Parts: sequence; C-alpha cells; structure tokens
Amino acid sequence: MTTTSRRIEEPAEVPRPTPNPIPSSSPAFGTPIHPIIPRRTAPIPAPPGLKAVAPALKPTILPILLPPATLRPLAFRTFTKKHNLTLTSSALQALATFIGRHCGSGWREEGLAERVLEEVAKSWKKGGGQAIVDGEGETLKAILKVLEGSMSGGRLVQGNPSLSRQGSMKFGIEASVQELGGPRPGLGDSQSSFGISSLEVEDLEEEEDVLKDPREWINVIGAFEQPRLVYNVNKKHFENSTTKPSLFPLPSHKTDLFRQRYYIVHQRILRNETFQTPSFSATRSAALTRTSSISTSQTNKITPVANLLGRSGSTHLLLGMLAVSPTGTLALSDLTGTIALDLQHARPIPEDGAYFAPGMLVLIDGTYEEDYNNPASGSNSALGNTGGIGGTIGGKFIGFSVGHPPCERRSATLGIASSDQNTNQPSGTITGPAFGWTDFLGLGSERATGARMSRLAGRLLPPTSAHTIAIASDLHLDLPNTLSALRILLSTYTPHPTDPNPVYPLAIVLIGNFSSRATLAGVPGAGSIEYKEHFDAVAAVLSEFPALLARTSLIFVPGENDAWPSAFSAGAAAPLPRKSVPVLFTNRIRRAVAEANREVWGPGGAARLEGTSKGKGEGKKKEGEVIWTSNPARLSWFGVKGEMVLFRDDVVGRLGRTAIRFRKPEQTSDDGNAQGASPGPANTEDGTETQPMDLDPPRPTQNQAEQLDADTKTARALTRTLLSQSHLSPFPISTRPVHWDYSHALNLYPLPTALVVADREAPAFVVRYCGCTVMNPGPIVEDTGRGRTGKARWIEFDIGSGKGVVRSEG
Repeated sequence: MTTTSRRIEEPAEVPRPTPNPIPSSSPAFGTPIHPIIPRRTAPIPAPPGLKAVAPALKPTILPILLPPATLRPLAFRTFTKKHNLTLTSSALQALATFIGRHCGSGWREEGLAERVLEEVAKSWKKGGGQAIVDGEGETLKAILKVLEGSMSGGRLVQGNPSLSRQGSMKFGIEASVQELGGPRPGLGDSQSSFGISSLEVEDLEEEEDVLKDPREWINVIGAFEQPRLVYNVNKKHFENSTTKPSLFPLPSHKTDLFRQRYYIVHQRILRNETFQTPSFSATRSAALTRTSSISTSQTNKITPVANLLGRSGSTHLLLGMLAVSPTGTLALSDLTGTIALDLQHARPIPEDGAYFAPGMLVLIDGTYEEDYNNPASGSNSALGNTGGIGGTIGGKFIGFSVGHPPCERRSATLGIASSDQNTNQPSGTITGPAFGWTDFLGLGSERATGARMSRLAGRLLPPTSAHTIAIASDLHLDLPNTLSALRILLSTYTPHPTDPNPVYPLAIVLIGNFSSRATLAGVPGAGSIEYKEHFDAVAAVLSEFPALLARTSLIFVPGENDAWPSAFSAGAAAPLPRKSVPVLFTNRIRRAVAEANREVWGPGGAARLEGTSKGKGEGKKKEGEVIWTSNPARLSWFGVKGEMVLFRDDVVGRLGRTAIRFRKPEQTSDDGNAQGASPGPANTEDGTETQPMDLDPPRPTQNQAEQLDADTKTARALTRTLLSQSHLSPFPISTRPVHWDYSHALNLYPLPTALVVADREAPAFVVRYCGCTVMNPGPIVEDTGRGRTGKARWIEFDIGSGKGVVRSEG
C-alpha cells in the first residue's frame, strides 16, 4: 500500500514543464514530457521567400450513361486482342458503368477509357486471374475500387502509390504532349500498334531546336517496308497481319487480295451520307451525286448478288467487281455470288470521265431479270454451281448506269481538320475520325502525333518560302539528250554563289525507266556493263553540282526496264511491287554524293557548321543523301502531315486496252445537241459542281464555255479512276501481275496528299481531286515537235501549299 501511494502522489510533486513549441509526434496521446498543446487559432506563416500556394481544385467530371454496346469494340481490342482475355457481359457492364461515371464525355476523344481498360487488364493478369474476366466476383470490384481512388478529372494520377504498388502502368510522357493532342499516356506495349514510339512522341524541345532542317522530317518508305494492315470486318478497324509476307504465299492469299479491296471500298461507301438512312429527315442529300453517284433514290442501299434470287423485275444497286466469265460474257462478282451483266443500254457516270475495266469495283444500278426458261434457274450447270450463294446465279442484271464508288477525303479518314475549299464543311472542321489511331505507314498515327507534327511543320515550313520537290521520269540514260536534260534540271535548282539566301529543293525524285531497252534481257548494248556505265555517267553529271547534292535528297525509283526484273520480263509488266536498283550498279553515284558532302560541309559533316561563321544562321543542317527505293514507294513529311505516292507504270495504255466501251446514243435533242456528248459541269442546288475536279490553274467557271481537249479528259479520267478505286493497279492479276502478300503497298487508302503516276503514254498534267494532287511529269526530254528535243520537263511540287506545276526549261 505504501509503494502504491507513493507512485500515485509523485506526479503532483514534479513541476510542470514549460510549453514545448514543437508538438508531439503522437498528438492524440499526451505524456508528462509532451503534453497536449491547445490547437493554434492563427494560421502558420509561410517561410520567408516562399509564396503561399492555394490548394489545387479537383477537376470535376460530369458522369454519363455509357451503354456497354458502345464500349464493346474498344474493350474487345484491349482485353481480347492484346491481352488474350475474354469479357463476360457482367464485366462489360461494370466497366461501362465505371468509365461513364469517372471519365465522362471524354472517354473516347481524350483516350481516357483506353487507359482505364489497359490498367484493368494488366491488374487482372498480374493478380493471377483466369482467362475469363467475370464481373460478378470480387477481383474486378477490387481493381475498380483501387482505380477509383487513383483517378482525378477522369485521368489516372501520375505517381499514385496504389498504382505503383501494382506496377502495371508507367507514366513517362509529359503532360504537355497531352495538351497538344499528342500520344495517350499509359498505353504501354500498345504504343507500337498506335504508331506512338516510331517518331519518339515525347515532346522534347531540345530535339526540336536541334532539328531545324525540314529534311530531317522527310522519310521514304519502300513497298517492302510498309506495314501490312488487314481490315477486320467484325471489329470494323485495321489490324496488323498475323502472317509474315512472302514472295511464295499460299493460294488462299490470292483470294484475300481481292477480298481486302472489297472490304475497304465497302466500308468507305457505308460511311457516305447518301448510304445512311436519315434520322430526322427524309430529304435526300446530293453529296453522292457530286461524287459521281449513280442512284436517284433518297437513300441508297447496296443489295448482295445472292439476294437477287426470286426478285425478278425489281430495281437494285449492286457493288461488285467487274469480271469476264469463262463463257466470255461480262459479269459482276461480290462476296456472295456472281451475276451476268447486260450493259447494252447502260450509261457511265460521268460521261467520258472515267474508265471501267474488268478488275474494278463499281456500283451498278439496274433491274434483275430471272431466266424462267431455264428449269435450273439459280444455277449454272456449265460452271458446276448449284444454288446462288458462292457461284453464278441464273438470269441477268440489266444495268442502267455504272459509276465508281464515291471517293473519301484524307481528312475524313484520319480525322484531320479540313481546310479544302471544295468541301461543303467550314474550314477547320474535323470530319472524322474514322481511323485516326491507325498507323498506316509505321511513322505514327494522326491522333498520336498529328498535333506535334503540325506544330513542327508550321515552324519549319513558313508560308513565305517555297519548299519544293522536283520530280522527273523516264530518264533513258542510254540516250545522250537525257543527260543534257538532267543537267538543265540540276542547274535550275543551283543558286548563284553570290545569292545571300539560297534556296534548295527538299528532294529530287528521278523515276525510271533508266534505259530505253530492257536491261540484262539479251538485247545487244543493254548488258550489265553498259547499264553500270549509264549510272557512272549520271554520277559525272551530279559531280558538277556539289552544293546542290550536299543540301538535298536524291530518290531513284526503278521501272520495267531496270534490273533485276528486266532480266526475265524483257521489259514487260513485271509483278508489283519491284525492288530497287541493285547496289552493284549505283556505287559511283553514292560516292559522288559523299564527296559533295565532304567538299561542302567538311570532314566533320554538317553538324560542325552550327555556330560557325560558315554556317551562321543555318542551324544544324542535314547532309545530302541518295536513296534507292522500290516501285511503288511513299515519301512522307512530318509523319502524317503529308504523303506522296511514287509509282511508275503505263496505266493509261492498259486502261485503253481493257476498258469497256459503252454505246453512244445517236438521238438528238430539240436544241440540236447530241445526248451522248460529254456534258459540262452541272451544278446542284447549293451551287457546288457534280464533278469536283479542278485543274491547276483552275478551270473556267460555269458561265464560260469549257472546252476540254483530249489530254485534259485523259488526265481527269485517270485521276478519278485510280482515286475512286483506292488502288494503283485495279486490274486482274492476269492483266497486271501483283505479289499477293505485298498488294497492300498498292492501296491508296487513306487518300495520299499527292500521287505521282509516271506514265510515258499519258500527257504531263497536274490535277487535284478530293484534296489529292495527282501528277504525271512525263518523259524528262520534252518533244517540242519536228524531232526537236532540246527542253527538259519535270514537275515541281510544293509540300506547304500542296500544289504542283509542270516546268519546262531549256
């Protein structure tokens, strides 16, 4: 008892310590040494030299009701395609509810939903979940609960400890790139599929300050280097092919070649407004008429060929490929069957404005007539087909009008702000995106890198100066006047030494044939030794212009008479695409460019000129280079900012030999004009032309009588045919051989910024159609008549304005 009393009374004898200004580390528990101090009422002053920071306001998100069906394609691509997981309906419902509540309306445009789905999939796999993601269990609920506490303003917070503990997502991209419309953070391994890592999308200002030469952002993509994308009908988007392309593919790949062409054109047509039923109004839009449509109904609907059975006498609109049946008659084939065509009274739309040949996908409006005299109607005993699906159905389809599928602008495909004056939409309007996240060339997608590339292009390509690309074709080096024409071209772009502000072209494209005769085909004077000597002569001419060689890029595209395909084709149409000219014949030209770089830039290269008196004001310049590429090839500048297709082929001659001839009506109207004559540009109610094709310079207005010569008609017909078909070679393989696994390099979808069709049989022209500039430079040696060939001819294209002009000097 004594000991106990002493212990109780000891605290009363100990004097109270002075208040400690430092609070206890455990303020909830008072001790004699560190008692509880009353709470301060005055605010704690900020340390000297520092400003008080206001508390950050948490951004608010307006929840939306997101249907699971709307989220299904994105969730399927993330979970199933990438992570091999299967979503149940309950899991999809839970994800849709979570994303709609925490991401709001920015779930699609800002890429918020994909980051959440990516994190959920990785967390599920890291937690050892099964292949089936079930929304009824506790695992998915726990993952969503962790993510809910890690989100702010619809975005996953960078550096959140809950995410770092799971270690399933890395945030290494600056927030400034997000504000500029750059890549979406948190994509992880999916960056390559969306084209984010190829261009180093990180917004590095130091890198941009160093790369001040626009040529640093120009890339040449060969046909054998282009990514192979296939269109998935079920997912309705492009995806990388799972098989490696080969020059000796399986026979089934031949069928896939035409099936992919049909899929691309079909999905493009279905997005056209005239093939969509109006939601609130039945007023017919005139857009399809302006793009060479053939239908006059309010809403166009495509009927499969197999659905014609039993519907004799009814009018339909068919989409299929023109083909020649084994009996020699013209037929139309789609994925469901084949029907014989009767185009005796059909009219092409537009008149004399396009080519229609077997192998092309066309729209035909007409009536189906069933063959009742044949007891086996719906079958073709000669072909061994029974029934309609998969073979030739009985009867015939009487066509009234035939037209090409409507073309789709590049801005509509990639979701680029449209600035073309020929469109009905105001300038700056985003008309998509349909495939904004698809990387077609392996250089980055529009949604991932478009904003940054546009900003760089605006800074490095000022509108006050020209940034041109010179294009010449048919350089027959075995003819003496060709070297003279090449010398004229090079001297045109070589500034005078006293010029204070010299301007050089970004690139000079030289397209074959580099020999007028087939090389290595046994033709006298066209052997390997002579072929190499021809390029040695080109190297001698190039050595006369070292200043130009050191500041531009030389690009060589082969033709039919160039090695090695000419060794076995003898100058005939070799399979497309073709590889570049072998290095064996081009060493002297490479040496000439390297010597020009050493003469102009010095031993240390162009980087030594930065900050020196010799290169003052030029910044870091790129040295001259020579590129030997394939046929066809693509030249890209600033990623997806611009794209030029380089193609060498005699397309006009092949179209003239295989095109269908429509009967001309001989009736005459009351005013004396023939009804079969080619009409001028008709105008719709809104004042826009039905055939939106303009030449450079622009063509006459409606009030002026437009008299088109034969060359202009040929140029327009060739342009409309290739761009509407979205393919460089819309012919059967028997007419134009193509490597099956590399046919994707011939696609013109999305529509390029410029298309160069080097055709020696077509006139030199520059035509602009649907925002694409189509050019044919013609032979570099211009025939002035009476056997005189003293002038050089080529095309000069400005990548800033997107305009080209045919130049002739000499």
